[in-house]
Amino acid sequence: MTVAGVIFDLDGTLVDTESVAVQGGLAALETLGYQGDAALFHSLVGRDEAAGAAILCARFGADFPLDRVGALWDAACDRLMAAQGLPVKPGVVALLDLLAARAIPYAIATSSRRARALAKLTLAGIAARFDTLVTFDDVTHPKPHPEPYLRAAAALRLAPADCVVFEDSDVGAESAHRAGCIVMQIPDLVPGHGRFAHHTAPDLLTGAALVGLV
Repeated sequence: MTVAGVIFDLDGTLVDTESVAVQGGLAALETLGYQGDAALFHSLVGRDEAAGAAILCARFGADFPLDRVGALWDAACDRLMAAQGLPVKPGVVALLDLLAARAIPYAIATSSRRARALAKLTLAGIAARFDTLVTFDDVTHPKPHPEPYLRAAAALRLAPADCVVFEDSDVGAESAHRAGCIVMQIPDLVPGHGRFAHHTAPDLLTGAALVGLV
């Protein structure tokens, strides 16, 4: 298999934010007197803001204070990341070094808003490694729609079929699959069904080997 380009998801794929998101979300709910659980936040993995809002309102009611919870959630996550740091997932630096050495272009396609995506990349120490970043703010239709990955491939000036996508979530894998990319799914906290993946792997470097990058 010849890979012309690589597109990464961000949360749970490049940076270890999913556990922080669960902790921060539970803290935000508790502050306002709501009772949540990890399974609720696992159901939000890979979802954009609108889809996540619909899940929360279905659970807690139409009058659920989305804006207030969102602000508290972001603040709690920021505190946790400031205290704990934000590690990259295993194999990230080695894979980025390999891609750079082989002059294989790469990008990020994320459901995070641009400001928060850049903040996470900066905290993780890899912001300077990425020139191409497609965020929630850059698309009309977020994941699982194919637009994020279509835009990322276009930004790399490549056909989607020539790009390998590294994703952790089923939602993101569906987006990449519908865009026509080669999908390597590496589940994080949520196991995933793998239906939209061409390959699955336990970590980035194993996945990279499966598609011939290593």
